[in-house]
Amino acid sequence: MSAASGEVAGSSLTAVQMLRCPRCRSVTVLETLECAGCELAVGFHPPTLTMREATREGVGIDDRVWFPCSNRDWRCNWLVAEDAGAGRCLSCRLNRQRPEASDTIALEKLADASRVMRRLLVQLAELGLPVDPHYEREGGLAFDLLSSYSGQGRVTIGHANGVVTIDLVETLDDYREALRIRLREPYRTMLGHFRHEVGHYYQWILVEQTDWIDECRELFGDERASYSEALDRHYRDGAPEGWEASYISEYATMHPWEDFAESFAHYLHITDSLTTAAAGGLVLQADRLDGLVDADIAPRRSYQEASTSEMLADWQWLSLLLNRVNHAMGRSDLYPFTITEAVRTKLDFVHRVVQATADRNAG
Repeated sequence: MSAASGEVAGSSLTAVQMLRCPRCRSVTVLETLECAGCELAVGFHPPTLTMREATREGVGIDDRVWFPCSNRDWRCNWLVAEDAGAGRCLSCRLNRQRPEASDTIALEKLADASRVMRRLLVQLAELGLPVDPHYEREGGLAFDLLSSYSGQGRVTIGHANGVVTIDLVETLDDYREALRIRLREPYRTMLGHFRHEVGHYYQWILVEQTDWIDECRELFGDERASYSEALDRHYRDGAPEGWEASYISEYATMHPWEDFAESFAHYLHITDSLTTAAAGGLVLQADRLDGLVDADIAPRRSYQEASTSEMLADWQWLSLLLNRVNHAMGRSDLYPFTITEAVRTKLDFVHRVVQATADRNAG
């Protein structure tokens, strides 16, 4: 995220951590407002990606005083520095547009969506990807979190010039599930929307405006092709026959932009799942896998120094386990996708762009 803000993780901090209560050391989750073990009010400290005590008087951390975000009543648990120039945390300030204050129902959904957005931002910090806020520079990252049910007209999920727009209606399970079925999607979540749309943002700033663009066009196609024509064709004719061999999803076939964004989203799905498993100490032991593998499968806390092949080898076995666990609960696959050789090549491109960006920021 933006180094100028001073409110985010340093580029050297890339390993996922197990969040703990600062007082009793109980394990907490990212969205925690109060420790389940000792009932301490806690807040997330973005620069260190750790949980700290949240008090009205503020808490001193590395020569700065940190206070709870002024949106804590709306379930924001982030801390904000006294010298940040605002009472809202970085995540809340990235929200450029929101429903009207009188629309309390939409604001409840805004709180739900904002929790998802904070999870995204934490992962971007862990990966060493830049988040330059819109209020610091033109074209910086911003989120418009609006609702199609608020009387302001239909909200179209998308990205344009740094602004990610999300429809809060998608927080409604029945609405989202109905769309998923109608569009023949195996997976549709709010986190998936955020990850996909921020993929457009990173293609724009890290690929299209850099030397990566030629290789990107070779793999994904020319993004300068008419998007409106591609959109009409996709919803008229659907995905081309045999699309499964070259794309991660039907939607990825629509336009090169969507192919990249879908690949980027899956990169975030995979790396977050792997590093979360690593933080929990999960290891798949070879001697208990009936000879399927020659060595233990141990997900890593960071894949910054790993190859794409190493990352996907770990994911092959972890996703197989997680799918089976879901089946044991009577649910469908947790990860209902097939990673073909063509998709592996696209994920490798994303991985190399992320690695190069993180290395450059660390320097």
